[in-house]
Amino acid sequence: MNRIVRLKTDDDIRRIADCGLIISRLFRELEGADFEGQSTWELDTFIEDYIMKNRARPAFKTVRGYSFASCISVNAVASHGVPSKKIKILTGDIVKIDTGTVMNGYFADSCSTFIVGDAGEPAKRLVNAAYQALMTGISEIGIGKTVGDVGHAVDSYARSKGYSIVKNFTGHGVGFALHEPPVVPNYGIKGKGAELTEGMVITVEPILTEGSDQLIVMDDGWTSITSDGSLSAQFEHTVAVTKNGPIILTSD
Repeated sequence: MNRIVRLKTDDDIRRIADCGLIISRLFRELEGADFEGQSTWELDTFIEDYIMKNRARPAFKTVRGYSFASCISVNAVASHGVPSKKIKILTGDIVKIDTGTVMNGYFADSCSTFIVGDAGEPAKRLVNAAYQALMTGISEIGIGKTVGDVGHAVDSYARSKGYSIVKNFTGHGVGFALHEPPVVPNYGIKGKGAELTEGMVITVEPILTEGSDQLIVMDDGWTSITSDGSLSAQFEHTVAVTKNGPIILTSD
């Protein structure tokens, strides 16, 4: 990923939003689905079919060495869970679905966490905190702000609720490719880091854990689990920096 930030026009942002709308509607459909008993491979197949039926392509398949439409991370898997026929989803599981779309040369990227059945109050609190951390970070996005402002807001919120923030993975620019500059960490110092300017499109994607913020990467080179086996939750939106404030492009 080079270091040049490519700003987007209003038309570019509309086209990225078209990609984002597909993911938003996909997640809404998944909210009403029963995952129990399905493999993560079956779920990924549904996701790919949904994206293709909406005249887009799975953006994750543009990543070198990755051949799935999504990353599906269950419980202690914090990120980059590789879909598998061997991984069955059970009641009580926390399932993170991270996916992207590309259409007419434009990309969007988003993640949502789903609770399967009754996972108990601790899991519900963790998932809610991850979502609120995302929205707290997005609220800091504006012209003249910095990625440090965003990261500081995310990290401060997570710690105030007693959770850890995974530092291995970050948000990023998106739009003309799945991953662009700038890097958008989920921690930081106010006023530090890349300055946000009108026309930037970035993702904010906090991963919260109940315990350690350290991850272990499995032998497949992708699947990343919490080092202490603690539960994790993640949310992500693609967001445009505009003169009217942040506009979420992966929500309708």
